Amino acid sequence: MGGFFGAISDKPCVNDLFYGTDYNSHLGTKRAGMVTFDPLMGFNRTIHSLERDYFRSKFEDDLDKFVGNQGIGVISDTDPQPIIVNSHLGRYAVVTVAKINNLRDIAAELLAERMHFSELSANTINQTELVALLINMGETFVEGINLVYKKIKGSCSMLILTEDGIIAARDYLGRTPIIIGKRDDAYAAASETSAFPNLGYERLRDVGPGEIVRLRANGMEVLQKPAKRMQICSFLWVYYGFPASDYEGINVEYVREAAGRAMGAEDVTCADCVCGIPDSGVGHALGYAEGHAIPYRRAVLKYTPTWPRSFTPGNQSRRDLVAKMKLIPNQAILNGKRVVFCDDSIVRGTQLRDNVRTFYDCGAREVHARISCPPLVYGCPFIGFTSSKSDLELITRQIIRDFEGDDSAKLDLYSATGTPEYERMVKEIARRLNLTTLQFSKIEHLVESIGLPKCRICTHCFDGTGCHPDDAYRLDHPDE
Repeated sequence: MGGFFGAISDKPCVNDLFYGTDYNSHLGTKRAGMVTFDPLMGFNRTIHSLERDYFRSKFEDDLDKFVGNQGIGVISDTDPQPIIVNSHLGRYAVVTVAKINNLRDIAAELLAERMHFSELSANTINQTELVALLINMGETFVEGINLVYKKIKGSCSMLILTEDGIIAARDYLGRTPIIIGKRDDAYAAASETSAFPNLGYERLRDVGPGEIVRLRANGMEVLQKPAKRMQICSFLWVYYGFPASDYEGINVEYVREAAGRAMGAEDVTCADCVCGIPDSGVGHALGYAEGHAIPYRRAVLKYTPTWPRSFTPGNQSRRDLVAKMKLIPNQAILNGKRVVFCDDSIVRGTQLRDNVRTFYDCGAREVHARISCPPLVYGCPFIGFTSSKSDLELITRQIIRDFEGDDSAKLDLYSATGTPEYERMVKEIARRLNLTTLQFSKIEHLVESIGLPKCRICTHCFDGTGCHPDDAYRLDHPDE
């Protein structure tokens, strides 16, 4: 997925930028970059790979070169960024949190107009550079950003560092968040509100879907009002979000505990204790323990000294090994117990299968899994929240293929809680993973826990619903 942070002040902002960007590190694992602007020194940029190291250790030695009272940083799961541009709009730098599915189609159009791409990485188009080229086609930043909204299929939120402040533009349907923070001498824009407290910022408000604002050291200017619709990604609360973060004013940990409490209250399974798979399963487990009235125990722990966040090597077998190595079971708690464990989701099932085997090896009598979201039946066309390249990598679609001979058959029935198809699929997942029982959170419980109307939340990966951004833009701009 990815995350970003920008700060602008009357004073040097490098420390804010460094630590604020680092507080988005859980959102991406591939690359990171920072850029500052100073009227005398111009733009200073550094980009590093994060695939073998962490943000702080990569950027700490570079901090003295950054000069200025404004800057933006990014943790990226896609392309190297920020991109620095010199155009008719002036000099600027841009970072994005984006998934652009029609990247090559747009690139072909731009190449046909005799534009060029200079930021190729491993012979692939840099999608942030493509966004910059589209912005440059506008007479103003607002016009160019709207061209991005109009052209892309997927999602794109961005921060633009200009010579006159920072422009924040949220994805047209608000699938990814941008939150504004304020303190006496500065403004900030971030993907995560958890970046604010230790830097002295207070959450001011969320940027609306399709809204464009400009931050200066002394205030915020709205350049474009929010769009009518919103489809914020529900998976932010399930998995990606840091527990202390708020989106649309709704806290991540609060949602996880509420969803777990609802599941626990309905469950009739007899068990001795419940545990959460760190990190994102813990909140759900705490809520489940309260709702089901059984004790919460730390039966599996994350080894934080060397695994402070998710680390995702490119090789699948190494990813599987890393997923196992960073979690340590506590045999003294597991031995002889009927254990419920809570996890955020099941994608392929590989990691969960290993966890189940470990629990049994530690002497657990029964192993019950409770998943804090509904089954992932549809791949996400809007946000890159898994490394899956195909829907068939989802364990649900593999089972549907085995049952129906076609992995796309009866998806509406397999994704609807309580249907015979749904129950058969869940039972088969449990069998393949060697679970005593398996339950997924109901979509109604997840939506109720988030507290927004379902029409304002994207649940496409669970039930296939959701508005496409290009459709939404055309509905809002029928004359274009």
